[in-house]
Amino acid sequence: MSNPKDYTVGWICAIATEYVAAQAFLDVKHEGLEYVSPNDNNDYTLGKSGKHNVVIAVLPEGEYGISSAASVARDMLHTFPNIRIGLMVGIGGGAPSPKHDIRLGDIVVSVPRDGKGGVFQYDFGKTIQDQSFRPTGFLNQPPMVLRTAVNGLKAQYESEGHQLEQAINSILEKKSRLRKKYQRPGSNSDRLYQTEVIHPTNNEVNCVVICSEDPSNLIPRHQRAEDEDNPAIHYGLIASANRLMKDALLRDKFAKENDVLCFEMEAAGLMNQFPCLVIRGICDYSDTHKNKEWQGYAAMAAAAYAKDLLYRIPPNKVEVESRISDLLSSG
Repeated sequence: MSNPKDYTVGWICAIATEYVAAQAFLDVKHEGLEYVSPNDNNDYTLGKSGKHNVVIAVLPEGEYGISSAASVARDMLHTFPNIRIGLMVGIGGGAPSPKHDIRLGDIVVSVPRDGKGGVFQYDFGKTIQDQSFRPTGFLNQPPMVLRTAVNGLKAQYESEGHQLEQAINSILEKKSRLRKKYQRPGSNSDRLYQTEVIHPTNNEVNCVVICSEDPSNLIPRHQRAEDEDNPAIHYGLIASANRLMKDALLRDKFAKENDVLCFEMEAAGLMNQFPCLVIRGICDYSDTHKNKEWQGYAAMAAAAYAKDLLYRIPPNKVEVESRISDLLSSG
């Protein structure tokens, strides 16, 4: 059976789709645990990615948000005392703008920008009349070993391109049962609607039918050139809160005022309790046109990036990091 003390990388997923993608990118799966702390309610998958022993956990079914993510991270540290770096990997809603050409299936990586640590908690602050929203809390930035690896991988991709699409397809060739849900949807399903076009409330009819593909309803975007990376990787600020972002007006406001690239619901619960890097595959545009068509592929893209990142980090660089449990106990 696996020894909990051998694991140094903690990987957290919010939903089962992300959990499946994370497991698919392990090089080796390990046997389960014989003993789990009585204070630990998590489900785990153990394995190896590159030269790192990785433990993957998922939030309980039906539970989402900041407090649930914090609880999973806390429980993980009860059973795996030697976790030194963390990853939060999964899906998120994109915030495309004239500055950032974010498409479905792209990847957003949380890195510090403009004095913010990489994750921005947009429901914790104060609103003052005639002024923009002011956040009042501060979230830690990812550990240096992860930020350094991000820059190294960024340079590698810029020089050589990436093989993320090929890595995903290789897994789907071996695991045929995943193809229907996790392969890349057709590019014609990637539609960015004008802000004022709203999908009718409680109407599950496909957007093509009910919102139409009238060009006047869509924001025109060029087709990516063959020499452009696809999926593209974006580095910057991820907005996190306990509420699901389905408002194109608010999305555009935060993108303009704070240069936000992505919205999600868990990371703000981790940054000060479980120092980690947040990696999100874009599955929708944070508006009323949300659907699940791109979730599987987006989760695979984020997991593929996370694996490449771990391959850039030598094990001894992780071993010299402080244990997260020690950081928390020392304040």
